[in-house]
Amino acid sequence: MTSTADYARLRAQLDTLTTEAFRPDLADIDRRSTLDIARTMNGEDATVPAAVARRLPEIAAAIDATAARMARGGRLIYAGAGTAGRLGVLDASECPPTFNTDPSQVLGLIAGGPSAMISAVEGAEDSTKFAVEDLTGIGLTDLDTVVGISASGRTPYAIGAVEYARELGALTIGLSCNADSALAAAAEHGIEIVVGPELLTGSTRLKAGTAQKLVLNMLSTLTMIRLGKTYGNLMVDVRASNEKLRARSRRIVALATGATDPEIEAALSITDGEVKNAILTLLGDVDGPTAARLLDAANGHLREALQAAKNP
Repeated sequence: MTSTADYARLRAQLDTLTTEAFRPDLADIDRRSTLDIARTMNGEDATVPAAVARRLPEIAAAIDATAARMARGGRLIYAGAGTAGRLGVLDASECPPTFNTDPSQVLGLIAGGPSAMISAVEGAEDSTKFAVEDLTGIGLTDLDTVVGISASGRTPYAIGAVEYARELGALTIGLSCNADSALAAAAEHGIEIVVGPELLTGSTRLKAGTAQKLVLNMLSTLTMIRLGKTYGNLMVDVRASNEKLRARSRRIVALATGATDPEIEAALSITDGEVKNAILTLLGDVDGPTAARLLDAANGHLREALQAAKNP
């Protein structure tokens, strides 16, 4: 049972957070025209990329460390509550179709479990115990990377996940939107994207959420680039699970090779639709089994496999 004194302490803590700050200049926002509010909100949103840019060295260091772990078989695991948790689940769920990763390779954990994606689970974010249970449940190892996500930087679930992961020797990243946060301090790699007060006081699904989404885009995308999941800026590991993606697969092969449509169809046919393998058969002038063997030897890096094909 939370006491009045506990609420007072929490309120005092929130009063110190930039993400919770009150903007007196926006106190009359509900009396403004819709267009004026939209312009104001758009102007606020435009400041987010600059805030991310100020932390690019820290982001790049975290990505390099993550890629090194994943190259050895580790997983990328996001852990957060509320909006932060949902953003982590979203980013993780996009990796299999985009990069053909195994669903277990990039995971999103949200306080309260899957049902918390659509409705709040009372008390879940306040528990470090739940974080430990969730990480234990997926068999966390020291090869894994755990990214705690929390706009405030004080959410017990995110901090608990990072602290437990660090105890096990896993790589830890703390992503928050307040300076000098407990989450960043708990992690090996602290990333603090200070976006300032929100348009609606304390509504961190706004600028803070946008900042977190931008950083998570970088973490997953650049890590996958480092793991050889792309060829230049082409998604050569895309999983063709629907008609649009099947058409995209053919377009990617065409862009990478300049081959004709019949050549592309033949290459995809002998490689069971694997885009990367099809490109290698065309550019490396090898058959399907040889393409698979070369890619396996190159740990999936198409450029290295191409080099090997040209210099057997």
